[in-house]
Formats: sequence, structure tokens, C-alpha cells
Amino acid sequence: MLFISKETQQINGDIKDKELRVISADGEQLGIMSAREAQKIADDNDLDLVKIAPQAKPPVCKIMDYSKYRYEQAKREKENRKNQKQVETKEIRLSVTIDVGDFNTKVNQAKKFLAAGHKLKVSIRLKGRMMTHSDLGIDNMNRFADELYETANIDKAPKLEGRQILMFLSPKQGK
Repeated sequence: MLFISKETQQINGDIKDKELRVISADGEQLGIMSAREAQKIADDNDLDLVKIAPQAKPPVCKIMDYSKYRYEQAKREKENRKNQKQVETKEIRLSVTIDVGDFNTKVNQAKKFLAAGHKLKVSIRLKGRMMTHSDLGIDNMNRFADELYETANIDKAPKLEGRQILMFLSPKQGK
């Protein structure tokens, strides 16, 4: 599905203004004239009259090949979308009782995600009696953040939200 710019321009017979500032196809100023005169000039050259600046006093119209203009605009937008980088949020789930080996594995996985440019959501889900020891979970989160100090910025510090402790990290710029 191809999306062309959201703004719709008035062309040819849709332009109802009495006076227009007209620009020719090669960029030359033709001056201020009525919509009917401008439309006649456009028709003589087998081109369209397109309102490009409706907020100006008087509105500015350009004589151009509208279908070619729309094609080039769509092509430009497609190129811009292709060059955009999508940032994903990856989640790593720790636990209050995580052991050293598992902890180091999670840290290494987080480093890979950050190196790829993804944001991280680190969470600990508290079950049962763990709720009374949420400070241990926050300590684990802080230790996790300290391990990633070189490669990550803390966007949101560890915080207890309901039965979860959440922390958000993003890659450091220039890494």
C-alpha cells in the first residue's frame, strides 16, 4: 500500500480564489492574475495549476505536471522510510533469586541487544512472599545496571510497579 503525503493540494478547477500569484513550470514568476487566466496558461502548456501555498496572500500556484510531482513525492517518501531506523524494545526478565551464572548470561544478552541499538526493558516479577523482599529485586536491578554502565544509559530507574520491578535502558550514543 502506497501512502502519498497527507496534505492534499487544490488543482485546476478546485481553485476558487479570485487572485493568485502564479509561478511557471520553469520557476519563473508570472505575477498576480485571476484563476481563470492562470488555468488558461496551464491548459495551453498541457500542465496542471497546483496551489502550493494556500496560506499566502494572495495564494501561490505553480504550473506543473501534477502526476509527475505526486510520483516524485511518493518516491521521496519511500526513500525516507527506507532510511529510517526502527528502534525495538527488547525485554530481559530477571528474578530476585537469580544466580551468578544466569545473571552473567542475561548481562551478555543485554550487551548484544544494546550493541544492536535496541532499547531494553528489564523486569522482575514478584510472586508470593517476594513482595516483602522487593528491596532485593531492586538491588539486583542496580547490580544489572552497574554491569552495563559502559554501554547503557538508564532511562528509568528501577521502580516497583504493582507486582513488577521495571527499569528501562537505552544504548549510549557513540557506541
